[in-house]
Formats: sequence, C-alpha cells, structure tokens
Amino acid sequence: MFQIFFQDFSWEKFLILAVICFFGAIVDAISGGGGLVTLPAYFSIGLNPYVALGTNKLSAALSTIASAYKFWKAKKVNTEIVGKLFLYSFAGAVLGVKTAVSIDVKYFKPLSFFILVIVFLYALKNREIGEVSEYEGPTPKNMLYGKIMALALGFNDGFLGPGTAAFLMFCLIKIYKFDFSNASGNTKVLNLSSNMASLIVYTYLGKINWAYGIGVALVMTVGAIVGSKLAILKGNKFIKPMFLFVTAILILKMSKEIFFNN
Repeated sequence: MFQIFFQDFSWEKFLILAVICFFGAIVDAISGGGGLVTLPAYFSIGLNPYVALGTNKLSAALSTIASAYKFWKAKKVNTEIVGKLFLYSFAGAVLGVKTAVSIDVKYFKPLSFFILVIVFLYALKNREIGEVSEYEGPTPKNMLYGKIMALALGFNDGFLGPGTAAFLMFCLIKIYKFDFSNASGNTKVLNLSSNMASLIVYTYLGKINWAYGIGVALVMTVGAIVGSKLAILKGNKFIKPMFLFVTAILILKMSKEIFFNN
C-alpha cells in the first residue's frame, strides 16, 4: 500500500511544487488568488488535468484551515454571517465540480473574466471601498443576497477556481459593508467550505494524487500562517493593494487564455 501511495512520485517534482505553492499560500492568505500560482504548478509536473484540479483542492483545503483559524483567532470572522452561508457555499461547490467534469470550462471563463474586470475597475475607482467597516448586522435583505452569492461563488470555486476569492471579498464588502481585513477573514471560511466540498467530490471520483497533495498541503499550511499573520498585522492598507494586484494578474492571465490561446 505504501508503494501504491508513492507510485509515480518524484522528489524533484515535489520540491518544485513545495517552493511554488508555499508562496502561493502566502498570497492566498492575504488577498486570495493563490490558485493562480498553485494550479499551474500542478499542471506543470504533468498530472492529468482533473487530477491536478483535485490535488490542488486537497492542498488548498488543508492550508485554508490554517489561515481561516488565524483570522478567527484575530476576531476577523463574523460567525453569525458565515455560519448561515457556509452550507450554501458547500452546495454550490458540489454542483460546480460535478459540472466541471462533464463540460468544457471554456464556456464559463468569458463570463468570469467579464465580471472580474468590473470588480477590479469598481474597486480601483472607488478608493474608499473597504477602508472602514460599516457592518450593522444581518438583515433579511443582505442575508438573501449573501446566500445567493455563497451558492453562486461556491459553484464558481468548484467549477473553475481562480477568481473566487476576489469575487467573495468584493461581494462581502458590498453586501455587508465589511472592510478588507474582515472581508478577507470571512472569505477564508467560505473558501474553506467550497474547497472541502470540491475535495469530497474529487476524492469520490478518484481524481487526487495523495502523495503530492498531502506533502504540499503541509508546506502550504506554513505559507498560509505566514500570509494571514501579515494580513492581520498590516490590515486594510496592505490587503487592498494586494487584492488589486492579484486581481489584475488574474485578469491578464484569463485574457491570454481567452483571446490568445486559439
């Protein structure tokens, strides 16, 4: 069984993954978007695309536990809100993964790209957005919007992945009037929900390389702790520029895939 677990395992490939994904976990803990770094790394070592997606979810899910815990300890997680949205994000991700393994993601990327551009431009134009928390508590209206958001972005995370954290942070700020620091903490918990749901489905489908996934997850957990400490310590003035930077990189990457990879 031990030999089966390490079948086709390469220490050289693992070290490449470990270094790249460590920095990906730091970025993800601060502003989201770590999948921009980690998923291409898994593709680059020659894994089957669906196995790469599943293994990346394993590493991301375990490292997100660490960053979510750090934000929770720092009182940057609103349990009243995310406790009610957690299952919606979970259900959306299950539907997203089941859809991803049955159709081509190219049909969904243009829509995600378009929305991401709007989010970036809006956040760039409205310089004060997310600077100060104006959260006043849950209402029937913002909870309805929140549940729709959690379901839709859970689906996006299970189906496509990259861009979900940016969407989540932006929506949490707009719907609940959190600042970037609190939005980041709540994003980690909802991301954890969709990551765990995706992981369960990919495990059921047998699309995970456990040797790489668990090893890289341990490395990413350290990266997630480092990143979340930086975000909590430096606050909104640090998180917002990182959010804009990572979102801009994501837009450039997706535009290349949509418009130039024919």
